[in-house]
Amino acid sequence: MSPLRKKIDSTDTACHHSLKTILRLLIPSLLGILFFFVPVTLAGRTTILLDHMVSGARVLLGAADGWYALVLIVAGAAYPLVTGRWRRSVTERIFTVLKLLGVIAGLMALSGWGPALLHTPDMLPFLFDKLVIPVGLIVPIGAIFLALLISYGLLELIGILVQPIMRPVWRTPGKSAIDAVASFVGSYSIGLLITNRVYQAGQYSTREAAIIATGFSTVSATFMVIVAKTLDLMSVWNLYFWLTLLITFTVTAITVRLPPLSKMDNEKSIDEPMVPRGQRMVTAWRTGLDAAQQAPSLGRSVALNFKEGLIMAISILPSIMSVGLIGLLLAKYTPLFEWLGLVFYPITALWGLDEAMALAQASAAGLAEMFLPALLMTEADFVTRFATAVVSVSSVLFFSASIPCILSTTIPLSVGRIVVVWFLRMALSLFLAVPAGYLAQALIGS
Repeated sequence: MSPLRKKIDSTDTACHHSLKTILRLLIPSLLGILFFFVPVTLAGRTTILLDHMVSGARVLLGAADGWYALVLIVAGAAYPLVTGRWRRSVTERIFTVLKLLGVIAGLMALSGWGPALLHTPDMLPFLFDKLVIPVGLIVPIGAIFLALLISYGLLELIGILVQPIMRPVWRTPGKSAIDAVASFVGSYSIGLLITNRVYQAGQYSTREAAIIATGFSTVSATFMVIVAKTLDLMSVWNLYFWLTLLITFTVTAITVRLPPLSKMDNEKSIDEPMVPRGQRMVTAWRTGLDAAQQAPSLGRSVALNFKEGLIMAISILPSIMSVGLIGLLLAKYTPLFEWLGLVFYPITALWGLDEAMALAQASAAGLAEMFLPALLMTEADFVTRFATAVVSVSSVLFFSASIPCILSTTIPLSVGRIVVVWFLRMALSLFLAVPAGYLAQALIGS
């Protein structure tokens, strides 16, 4: 058959879908894009609609938002005991104990009970107000609207279009671009929710899901604003934003080629279709329509996603309280991260920074909580502050939230593997972030 005949047949197949199927693809997908990716200004605040909804929910809850979070924490601690998940492995048993400790930490945060050192602004109040309550709201609410993005063909359509970039550079399917963007404009927890759903459906291999979870599920642009404000970098916001984006995904492109990620299983049950030359748009459109045609009803899809989002939320929150608090205490009252920072000192010293040791030690503290490096380096010079802001985001992994998030999914990543990936990411991030700081300084000085 001639190439022209093939192209005509492909077009005819795409056209055979009914108007109902086309609308079934377009309407939910456009609504999903609107909720997750389009900034909207309301009451003088510009962010995505999902973030506005979370803020609105918190306002409606008022003083009850803390009790709402505590209920989720208690449910999360009870869940492995009720379901028997605590018996599955040593890791599950350890995290079950940590979740029970998270209940105690949640009670202390809400009641004010306990040692005074735990109630300083950078301890329990920070974890409970800035992490636990927002995550406890954004994951279930986001899960409701997640069905619009992943269940009606948009994932498959985008996957075919960006396949030529994603596969050779990051060794992941094209559809993983959705995960990356959802994390960046929304929340890493939303990105991980998408990744886990697609992995469970057999559309990601274990290696692909691990690459996406540890390389794409970074903090949102909203968190980047907070980091930039803390380090007095809003005057160079555009430089900071784009250089951080470039460095984050450059580091991911390198780590996917190194153990442990490169050695993980790459088998999966469903793969993206190969696209004949010159037919990418037609194939993407047809694949999206096929997925929309086979999609479940909106009510069923929303119910499934909400259930999984709620389970993820209750799994994450107790761990954030306990693991996050332990990390913050270690960073503040022990030399652990100072010792760990010695490993990164040769990289920061390579670039001739006056505060090379301070940057190395602050960066190491990011393993506990991504915001810690920014809190520790507010008085540093411009290049050091810029590098700190970059690595806070590009390292991706931290024990106060993103690592418990990953461990709550079905992706088989152990704590040991995650820490190795964090180490590689931090070393590479520092190697690239310091010269990026010098570049930014040169550009603003010119």
